[in-house]
Parts: sequence; C-alpha cells; structure tokens
Amino acid sequence: MKQEFDLDSFLPYQLSVASSRVSRAFAERYRRDFGLSIPEWRVLAHLVQAGAVSVREIHARVDLDKSRVSRAAARLEAAGHISKTPDPQDGRLVKLALTDRGRALVEQIIPVALQYQAELEARLGNEANSLRRALARLEETT
Repeated sequence: MKQEFDLDSFLPYQLSVASSRVSRAFAERYRRDFGLSIPEWRVLAHLVQAGAVSVREIHARVDLDKSRVSRAAARLEAAGHISKTPDPQDGRLVKLALTDRGRALVEQIIPVALQYQAELEARLGNEANSLRRALARLEETT
C-alpha cells in the first residue's frame, strides 16, 4: 500500500519554511536600516552575546558555513565593526571581537530586533511560550 505524503503538513518542511520567512522578514529591516546581510547580522549578534570567539565557534552556533562566516567577518572588519586577533591558545585560529563602532551598531539594531520579536509574539499570542518550549526540545534532540 502506498503511503500518503503531504509536504505542507511535513513538520521538517513547515519548520524550514517558517524559519526562512521569519529570518527574511527580519533581514529586510536590518538590511534596509543598517546595510547588513544575514551572515553579518548573525556574526554581530553572536559576538555581542559571546564576546571574542573564533570563526569556528560562530559557525557552530549560528548555522552558517565557515566560508560565509569568514566573508561576513571580513566585511565587518573592513567596515570597522569587528577586530581580528590571533588566538593566544591556538595560533591557527583568529578571535573576532566587536569594536566600539560595532557595539554602537548593535545597540542601534537591538530595538529593531526587539520590536520584530514583539510583533511575532503578538501574532502568536498565548502560543509563543509553547513554541519556545517546543523549539528548545527540538534543539536538544537534534
């Protein structure tokens, strides 16, 4: 017997589409207002959260290829938003860190990010916390 398959109700597909749409909608705001790409925003956001870290660490956390993280870091460094220094424990690695200019940029973006999050939470209503818990469970198991 042939098993029915409905792509629109396939959970991995739904998660992927929702993630892409949410990311793209937020990206339109920081691209328009600050001229940043998705990888650049993810690098900045991770650095503000984690402090000085390597490209390898960012790659592992923000779900981007190392080459995309490296290119984003190069653009952010050229713009004066991050600095690169050799890792004192491992000379093969480079540590990325926000500069004062980068911190100032992030401080401008955070209200935009929080506003977008508030809009998503308003759309989800009482389901926002349930979604957070469900996503946390998925992150633990994958």
